[in-house]
Amino acid sequence: MSSFSLGDLSQTFMLQRRGAALKAEMTRLNEELATGQVSNVKSVLAGNVSYLTDIESDLKTLTGFQVATTEAAQFADGVNLALERIDASVGTIGTALLTVGSAASGPVIDQMSADAEVELSAIISALNTSTGGRSVFAGSASDQRPLADADVILDGLRTATSGASTPSDILAATQAWFADPAGFSAVAYTGSDTEIAPFRLAEGETVAVQLTANDKVFRDILQNVAIAAIVSDAGFALSDEEQRSLLRDAGTATLRAQADLTAERASVGAAQARIDELATRNAAEQTALTYAKGALLQADPYETATELEAVQFQLQSLYTITARMSDLSFVNFIR
Repeated sequence: MSSFSLGDLSQTFMLQRRGAALKAEMTRLNEELATGQVSNVKSVLAGNVSYLTDIESDLKTLTGFQVATTEAAQFADGVNLALERIDASVGTIGTALLTVGSAASGPVIDQMSADAEVELSAIISALNTSTGGRSVFAGSASDQRPLADADVILDGLRTATSGASTPSDILAATQAWFADPAGFSAVAYTGSDTEIAPFRLAEGETVAVQLTANDKVFRDILQNVAIAAIVSDAGFALSDEEQRSLLRDAGTATLRAQADLTAERASVGAAQARIDELATRNAAEQTALTYAKGALLQADPYETATELEAVQFQLQSLYTITARMSDLSFVNFIR
């Protein structure tokens, strides 16, 4: 009967190959024990990976929505903070105009006009607010600020009212200039008349925050504060009583516009609440899908630890055999 044996070189290659296989298996088991997930997905899913693919696709979509909700929240917060600043300025100047318009004269009226110009600049600054590199009141032209400086607006208004000589004429000319597309909108507004696109925050769910500095509520505010800023101009040659009349009218109209501003703030607040609601819903769905994916690919820690211990024993045994074979010699063999 013939017998076969492996040569020394063949045995060496066989032991090296077996050692490499055991090391790879031990690496795989260590990874599974550390991550808690199987490394060979196809073996667990029996080749049917469509369900896992759907979960991963949904998770990627939700990650995109997470970025969108963060951006939307930042944008809406920027709008809300700007409206708060405008509201504070409107309340301050509106009350002051009514107070001064009741009995003030001379230098007090001049100071009121100067104060009105300061508040006009503050309101314009708020309307030029940007967040994340985007102007929030410029419509779709969010890469540029929507309003020119107060000096530009006042110069344009002074030109439009240059022929007026009575309070009613000044008021009518001012209202016409702010309403005329070739007036305020052309001279002072540099944004877009196209509203910024709504934010898409979930499947079939969008939230819109679409105020522009050219909206009527803001034009009304700017109009009345601007009247107060130019009422003491020497070119009008108005008496103290005529100036007080204009200041009272401007103050009343400013506070009336504040009510419209409050309605806009409520609208933005509702948008913020909806953004938070969708962000919470998306986060819950993302958590559920992540849990489902983990459960699908979860490795049994006890089974993995048992297999790892067995592989470590086999590898240790292989090292022992290799060490003993390396000590063999012909002298030891013939003894």
